[in-house]
Amino acid sequence: MATTETNILNRLYFVAGCMFVFALAVVFKLCSIQFIQGDAYRELAEKRTVKHFDIEPNRGNVYSADGSLLATSIPKYDIRIDAIQAKDAVFEEHIGGLADSLSAYKGKSASYYTNVIRKARKNKNRYFLLARNISYSDYLRMRDFPLLNKGAIGGGLIVEQKTRREHPMGGIAERTIGYERIDEDGNITRPGIDGAFGEKYLRGHKGKRLKQKIGNGQWKPIADYDQVEPQDGYDVYTTLDVNIQDIAHHSLLGQLEKYKADHGCVVVMEVATGEIKAISNLGRNKKGKYYERLNYAVGESHEPGSTFKLMALTAALEDRVVDTSDIVDTEKGVLSFYGNKVRDSRNGGYGKISVSKAFEVSSNTGIVKVIDKAYRQNPSKFVDRLYSMNLNDSLSLPIIGEPSPIIPDPRIKNGRWSGIALQWMAYGYGVSFTPLQTLAFYNAIANDGKMVQPKFLKEVREFDKVLVPFEEKVINSQICSAETVNKVQQLLKNVVEKEHGTGNRLYSKNFSMAGKSGTCQKDYANKDKLNYISSFAGYFPADNPKYSCIVVIHEPDKSVGYYGADVSGPVF
Repeated sequence: MATTETNILNRLYFVAGCMFVFALAVVFKLCSIQFIQGDAYRELAEKRTVKHFDIEPNRGNVYSADGSLLATSIPKYDIRIDAIQAKDAVFEEHIGGLADSLSAYKGKSASYYTNVIRKARKNKNRYFLLARNISYSDYLRMRDFPLLNKGAIGGGLIVEQKTRREHPMGGIAERTIGYERIDEDGNITRPGIDGAFGEKYLRGHKGKRLKQKIGNGQWKPIADYDQVEPQDGYDVYTTLDVNIQDIAHHSLLGQLEKYKADHGCVVVMEVATGEIKAISNLGRNKKGKYYERLNYAVGESHEPGSTFKLMALTAALEDRVVDTSDIVDTEKGVLSFYGNKVRDSRNGGYGKISVSKAFEVSSNTGIVKVIDKAYRQNPSKFVDRLYSMNLNDSLSLPIIGEPSPIIPDPRIKNGRWSGIALQWMAYGYGVSFTPLQTLAFYNAIANDGKMVQPKFLKEVREFDKVLVPFEEKVINSQICSAETVNKVQQLLKNVVEKEHGTGNRLYSKNFSMAGKSGTCQKDYANKDKLNYISSFAGYFPADNPKYSCIVVIHEPDKSVGYYGADVSGPVF
C-alpha cells in the first residue's frame, strides 16, 4: 500500500514539475517577446496596418519647337469618404449640406445622397466612392463641400490621384512622341521620345503618403498631406514643327489610302542641323484604317533598291574609277552574273548612255556594269569606301529600336558575301538600311558632305529655365570630296529636272528639288508573295537646300502602281 502511495506521489511531483517547467517556459517566452523581440513584432504589426505608398509624379510635358503641346499628364481624382470617421454631431450637422452639394454637382436628388451615405455609415463603410476620375478643378470644388471640407480626420475625406497621358494633337507623330503600353509580361514600356528621355528627364521623382489599412485590401490616407511630396518631371522641347508635321502626316496618309499600301513613313530633316521637323509612321489595321503602328523610320531596316545607287556612284566617283561623262552600254537592258539576271525596267534598255544619264533614268544594268567593271577585281575597295562614308554605322539614336546597317563584306566570315554580292549591292539589293539611315546620307550630300546625327530634341526645361540644351552632333565632317559632292548634287537635280529623269513628274519651275526614286522588290524569293517597296529621297530647294526628306511606302497595290516616283514622289 505504501509503495502504491509513493508511486502516486512521485507521479504527482513529476507532473507538477513539468507544469512548473512549462510555466517557466511560457513566462520566459512572454518576457522575450515583451522585452527582447517586442520592437520587431510591434514594427511588423504596424507594417500590416500602416505603410507608405508611392505617389507617382506628373511626367513632364513634351512640346514642339514652337511651344505647341504634344504630350502632357492630366491629373485625375477619385473622391471617397470614410463614412464612420466623423463624430456623430459633426456628421448630422453636415450630411444635409453634403447631399445638397452632391446633388447640384452630379444631378441626382439630395435625398438619394443622404440615404446612400447614411447606409454607408451604418454598414461601417470606410471607403465609400463619391466621384471617380474627375478633373483637378472638380476636385477643388468637391473638397469644399460640407463635411468633406473638414479633411481626412474631421470629415473622412479620401482623395486618390492618378495621371493620364494625353496627346492634344491626336495620333500625329504619336509613335515618335511616345505613349505608355503594357507588354506581354505586364511591364509598362514607353516607345519614342517618352521612352528615350523619360527616366532621365520626364519621369520626375515619386512622393510618399502614409495610409492605414481599413480591411478588404483597402487603404486610406492618414493625413491630408503627403509625407514626401512628388517632384514633377522636366519639360522636353522637341525639334518637330507642327505645321510640317501636319502636312507630312496627311500627305503620307493620302498616298497609303490611294495605293492601299500596308504601311509607310515620311521624315523631314533640317539639312544644316539634323533637326527632325516631321516624322510620320502609319500602318494599317485589320479594318484598313491607318494609325501610328510602329516607328518604321527608326526601326525598320530593308533593302533600299535604287535610292542606294547614290551611295554606289558616290563611292566610285570618290575612288576616281568612273566619271559622270563616261559612256556605259546598258546591254539591251539585261546583264547576267552566274545565271542571275539584272534587268532594266525599260525593255531593251537604253543603249549606250553616259553614267549621268544611267543614274537619271535609274538604269539597273548601267549602274551595275559601272560598279562591276570598277571593283570586280577588288570588291573590298568598294566596301571600304562605303565604310569611310559611315554607311556601316548606326546613327546611335536615343530612341530605341535602331538596327545596324547591313553591308556584305568579302573579308568577314558569314559576312553575307557571294559571287553576285557586288553587282546586287550596286542597285540596292543585299544591303539593308532604315529610312532614317538612308536619309542621313542624302542629307550629308545636301549639306556639302557634312553628315550630322538626326536630332529629335532641342532642350530640356524647368518652367522657363533651360537645363539641358542639345547641340548639333557631327558624325563625319566630310564624307567625300567637294568635287564628288558637286557631281552627285547635279545628278540628283537632273533626276527631277531632266525630261527623262525618273522624278520629272515632280518638277516645278516655281520650286526646285533634287532626289532619287527607288523601287525595290520585296519577298522576291517567292513569286506568290512578291511585293514592292516604293521610295523617294532627296532635298529642297535644290540649291542651298533647307530640308531633306525621305518617303518609304511598303506593299502598294500592284494593280494601282508601285514605282517610287509615282507612289512616294507625290508625298515628297
